[in-house]
Amino acid sequence: MNTAVKDPILKVEHLSMKFGGLVAVGDLSFEAQRGEITALIGPNGAGKTTVFNCITGFYKPSEGMITMASKDGSKHLLERLPDFQIPAKARVARTFQNIRLFSGMTVFENLLVAQHNVLQQASGFTVLGLLGVGSYKKANKAARDLAVHWLDKADLMDRADDPAGDLSYGAQRRLEIARAMCTKPELLCLDEPAAGLNPKESLALNNLLNYIKGTGTSILLIEHDMSVVMQISDHVVVLEYGRKISDGDPAHVKNDPKVIAAYLGVDDEDVDNVLVEVGDAHVIEQFDGTPDPEHGPAPMSSLMAGSVKDTIEHPDEGLVSVSDGASKADRVKERPAAAPAPKAKAAPKAKTAAKPAAAKATPKAAKLADAPAAKPAAKAKAAPAVAAKPDDLKLIKGIGPVNERKLHQHGITTFAQIAAWKRADIVAVEKYLEFDGRIDREDWKGQAKQLAASKGAAAKKGGRR
Repeated sequence: MNTAVKDPILKVEHLSMKFGGLVAVGDLSFEAQRGEITALIGPNGAGKTTVFNCITGFYKPSEGMITMASKDGSKHLLERLPDFQIPAKARVARTFQNIRLFSGMTVFENLLVAQHNVLQQASGFTVLGLLGVGSYKKANKAARDLAVHWLDKADLMDRADDPAGDLSYGAQRRLEIARAMCTKPELLCLDEPAAGLNPKESLALNNLLNYIKGTGTSILLIEHDMSVVMQISDHVVVLEYGRKISDGDPAHVKNDPKVIAAYLGVDDEDVDNVLVEVGDAHVIEQFDGTPDPEHGPAPMSSLMAGSVKDTIEHPDEGLVSVSDGASKADRVKERPAAAPAPKAKAAPKAKTAAKPAAAKATPKAAKLADAPAAKPAAKAKAAPAVAAKPDDLKLIKGIGPVNERKLHQHGITTFAQIAAWKRADIVAVEKYLEFDGRIDREDWKGQAKQLAASKGAAAKKGGRR
């Protein structure tokens, strides 16, 4: 592969896709070069299909820019184009994880259907076609010739008159790709084209994709079959939890320890502690409630996400540092830093004198900017709160076990506290929990007021007895 001259056909810059409080893709940037095969890989739930849906117009990204550079020099910002104009103007075609053929039509007719826009225009929307005008005859012949060409390249010529539904699974996959190529795309997006194929069918698919690459059409594909990815890809981008963890040629990516960790996970002895140590509890929290139906994804979409690190400013408490580290790949990067054991052995020295104890508090203070000042205040406030029994915050719709635990960590334990929240408090909590308007939408304050009132009424009734 010649990397001296770069000619990116697609630029994805700082792409983010959020569904309410769920961050499916976060700050993703990569390039796909013209005339190359770029593979987008990652574990299940990494956000690959969500990226495809943003590129092809099925989703409008929450943030970021997607630039498609055409051969004629024009550039299209895909996030601004209506979905139906992306294939027409930007020349982007795609296939889906599930085969979507017209099973009752013949194989040949499926390829003609892909060219209906050209044929409709040439026919004057039926009138010129009925009259047999020369321009329509020419367009009709060109459409049939193109269909025959891709039938031949997909090795389906002998099945041209058979219903598409009668083809084997692998043949249907090739037909779907051939149909997409009949739209004459400059960028072909394939979502798991090798899924469910046997080795012979995978080899036929590789041959077809290499031929398409030879025609000058660039390919962006999502794939789990590493035999396909490593054999035909020029460039590989690896995602985990919606973030890019590796980017390079196949040889570099397959030896990257972060990629190995993302696919194979952590050591067996660490599994029991992963939720606590790595921060996957934050990822579980994203599923505590349902996403906003207006912004929610389709059932098949990738939802796993959550910021790896975030720092939020609370008007009353100052800076609150939140380090989640849900990424298994990040554990590979953090292991060398966490390895030194001598510092941990320094703890016994603190027992001999009071001065070392003060020194011991210093590194802990570095983790949270306001920790030294906040701890005495928290202890002072804790004394009167001991008598008050914490309320079951899970009774508020939208607060699950993880959310309740995180609220408890910030001293929020009763309905009355939530009922008294001001706008600044709601903004700070939503940032901390990474919600997008959910507290107001689910009316946590209103629910808390009702629950607090019910609790008070029950207490009075019990007192009278």
